Amino acid sequence: MTIRILHLFSSFNLGGKEARAVRLMNAFGDRAWHMIVSGVPDALNAREAIAPGIRHEIAQDPPPLTGKPSTKRYEAIARLMQRFDLVLSYNWGAIDGAMARRVFTKGMPPLIHHEDGFNEDEANGLKPVRNMYRRVALGAAHALVVPSHQLEQIALKAWKQPRERIHRISNGIALDGFDAKPKPSAIPGFKRRKGEPVIGTVAGLRAVKDIPMLVRAAGGMQRDTQLVVVGEGPERQKVLDTAELMAMEDRLVMPGFLSDPQNYMGLFDIFALSSKSEQQPIAVMEAMAAGLPIVAPPVGDVLHMVSEANRPYISPDWNEVHLRDRLQVLADNPDGCKVIGKANREKALTEFGEDAMIAAYARLYGEALGKPDALICA
Repeated sequence: MTIRILHLFSSFNLGGKEARAVRLMNAFGDRAWHMIVSGVPDALNAREAIAPGIRHEIAQDPPPLTGKPSTKRYEAIARLMQRFDLVLSYNWGAIDGAMARRVFTKGMPPLIHHEDGFNEDEANGLKPVRNMYRRVALGAAHALVVPSHQLEQIALKAWKQPRERIHRISNGIALDGFDAKPKPSAIPGFKRRKGEPVIGTVAGLRAVKDIPMLVRAAGGMQRDTQLVVVGEGPERQKVLDTAELMAMEDRLVMPGFLSDPQNYMGLFDIFALSSKSEQQPIAVMEAMAAGLPIVAPPVGDVLHMVSEANRPYISPDWNEVHLRDRLQVLADNPDGCKVIGKANREKALTEFGEDAMIAAYARLYGEALGKPDALICA
């Protein structure tokens, strides 16, 4: 029997949670059929990562997932959900799926909600009204899934969820290929300059990622350094403007969104984050698998993700000067970069493989369906 799964996303552009959801779709193969709702109709580029043969559709004219509280809107969402065996909702932008499940209970399938982090509007502190809304809405969820220790504590303390309903499942990645030597052409417009270290990041160009801070940090270094920013989004022009102000526009490469990070991650010498909010970023796992040192603010679980040798390069705060200083030390010490990168790769190989992640999600989804083995991969 094919399991019919409804996915409720605030948008379906490829980011961490979308990449994970697609990887699970691919792993479940012909055991499941998927309907995908994107709260932003044109934000659909994650679809490109769905493997050929995976049965899926993009919902056409679905009920809006966001808006003022409305019984009529909740009812429309509930009617859509009734057509499926399992509903999976993702982050605040789809929390109204859980609320619809709370308001309308008859004939409804189980719903599992996933929280992976926060946007700019909650990066510096959770909103009490949203905390209360989550407490009410999540009361109807079969389970709440989080990837990090930090989010687990938020779910317990701020959202008042019972411990038995919270499932912390570590993210995982396909580790194959990250140790291969990449071709310079893998990043359009990139050409390594002699004597200039390459700092790279992979992120959606949104305010919460604060790429301008990374540009200022890299531009303030004592030596010329190339900065590669892989990703696309509404902050693109702001990033370009910041590079111009820092007189480094000729050392900034912005190729847009690129799939298959194993093909290009190894072109970086250092991987950097500047995000105001992360939890357990997949891009950090990918950079570690490629054998790179990581520089980042103390965001989410990053300090615990990296190797012990890398921990001094996680900044104590979100200060661009402190970020710059750590980048500077690594840029001046290529041998040290290799030692730290090797330790990071060893940790990635030990802790961040995707098999355990896929198995954990398959078990949880199967238990919600009352069919524990329904999605278990052979």
